[in-house]
Parts: sequence; structure tokens; C-alpha cells
Amino acid sequence: MPRSSCASHRELPHRRSSCMLPRFATLLAGLGIAGLAQGAPTAYPLTIDNCGKPQVFTQAPQRVVTIGQAGTEMLYALGLGAQLAGSSLWFNDVLPDYQAQDAKVPRLADNEPSFEAVVGKRPQLVTAQFEWMVGDQGAVGTREQFDELGIATYVLPSDCEGKDNLVGADGTRLQAFQVESIYKSVSELASVFDVQARGAALNDELKGRLANAQAQLAGVDLSNTSALFWFSSADLATDPYVAGRQGVADFMLRTLGVRNVVSSTEEWPTVSWETLAKANPTWLIIARMDRRRFPADDYQKKLDFLRNDPVTQHMDAVKHGRIIVLDAEAMQAGIRLFRGLQTLAAAFSTGVAAP
Repeated sequence: MPRSSCASHRELPHRRSSCMLPRFATLLAGLGIAGLAQGAPTAYPLTIDNCGKPQVFTQAPQRVVTIGQAGTEMLYALGLGAQLAGSSLWFNDVLPDYQAQDAKVPRLADNEPSFEAVVGKRPQLVTAQFEWMVGDQGAVGTREQFDELGIATYVLPSDCEGKDNLVGADGTRLQAFQVESIYKSVSELASVFDVQARGAALNDELKGRLANAQAQLAGVDLSNTSALFWFSSADLATDPYVAGRQGVADFMLRTLGVRNVVSSTEEWPTVSWETLAKANPTWLIIARMDRRRFPADDYQKKLDFLRNDPVTQHMDAVKHGRIIVLDAEAMQAGIRLFRGLQTLAAAFSTGVAAP
């Protein structure tokens, strides 16, 4: 669902003449944002059970530090950029929609920030995209460390529900990822900041994008179509990090009726190219990143490797140009996932990868 030209993520004015309400409600429904009329105000203190850790909010946080692009852009989509005191852990440049908000927010680190850098911003809330950043073995800090300083923490439920983050480099899914966990994040964050109407509107938009992606494939036979997600590699000469079963990327394929050739339930396991070439997926989906932690973060280097490696150059997807370049953040549990679904659906429906 395209974003409306009106500010669909702003709160409605509180005063409107009664004669205008029916026409206004009709307009909202026509724009697909009827959710703006929903949501009761937050009653503080608000307690949210987040990944088994109850968090209490006595008021809407005024200073927030985000660790992870998914949470950052989620807050921007809710119109809360003014509350951000710092951001970190970015895979891609911010979406154009949110450049104005992002320009006013200090970036603490392109990857994970230090604990000192985060608490130095005196946040009332720290959001984390991944539990391994803020969790029992937090790369930035544990939830207990933040709690001792009176700082609330919120880990996106998509990375802790039905998942064991102590098994595997990026955790192992015990249950298949559920897209409802993203809608839950939006709704819970909207409640924390008392902007429920914006949360309802955003969830309506995301659900509309998912439905649009599925509609693009109506009548398309994908029963024999398979795919592989290549996120990155510690070194181009080593086994790549690819999407396992039950994770976010696998959900994207299942939603569109395409089979993942990787069977591991780790989030991003390493698998040899010999094994992947034998599986011979119909499509290769490679991550485009603006960060540079590994050489393979550069998607052009991925493409060069695929076309010149003696093993990968013989894969059908490489020989026939069935390679989709997708923003890395679109492979994560955030609002970009839904745009990613639309990109994949367009390619699967036409047989042509987007440039």
C-alpha cells in the first residue's frame, strides 16, 4: 500500500465539527488508514512484559537511544524522531521518508555502540533490534545493567519470541518467525509513547503492503520455485551467511510461496557454496549494505564472486541473471520487510530481477 501524501502518521486534531466527522471517516477509510480513529490514550503507569522482562513506564519517554535500524525507523514512522537522543547499528542508509528526522539524531555508531556511549545520552529508554545486543550476553550491555541506572529497555519481540539466542551465532528459531511480532512492536511502542492512532495507521499500511505483495502473485505457479538469501560473508573465500529456515527471510519466501533451499533453523548459518550450488536455487537474493564490516557487505563484490567463482558461476540463477539485490534491512524484522516483499513479488511474478 503506497504511503498517503497526507501525514498518515500524525495524530488527528482533537477538535472537529460534528458535521465533518462522517466525511472525514469516509476519507480515512478510502486512504486505507481507518486505524487513525482507533486507540484509547495510554494510562500510566504502563507495564509491558517484554521478552520476559516487565518494563514500567510512568510517562512517555522523552529521550531514547536505539540499537538497531529496525527500531529506529519504526520510531521515525511513528513520528517520534524528536525523542531520539542517538541511534546505532545500521545496515543501510535511512529511508528517504525519514531523512529529515534522522538528520537531527546523533549516530553513536554504525555498528554496535559502547555501553558508555549509550548511557552518556541519558536515555529513559533503550530499544534493541537484537537480543544479543541487549540481553543476557549483551554485546552493548545487559538489561540488568540498564535497569540499575533506571533505564528501561525494549527488545523487539521478533528477536526473542520463539527463539533461543544462546544457540548459534545469530540465534536459533524454536518456532517459525511470526509477522505479528512486528505489528506487536508497533502497537507496544505506540502505547509507550501514547500515539496509538499512529501505530494503528502504520500497522494498516504494513498489512496493506503484505497483501499487495501476495496479490502480485495471484495465479502465478511457484510450486517449483526456490531461492537462497545471501546476507554476507566474513571473507569471500569462506562459507557465506545465508538465511535459515523459520527466520525472517524464510518467512518472506513462505509468504510468497517460494521454497528456501537451506534447511538449518539457525537464523543466518554458514553453508558451503558446494552445498548451495548442488541445491541450485531458482533465485539468488543478495543483501545490499551501506555498512562495511565484511568485504561481502559490498553487493558488487558478491555479484563479481558469483559470476567468477568456479562453483557458483554454473548455478542456474547466476547463468540466467535471476539475482535480486535487496536492502539488508529488508531482510530484518522491521518496516522495510514489507517493501522487500513487494520487491520480491515483482521479480517472482515477471521472472525479471529489479535493477
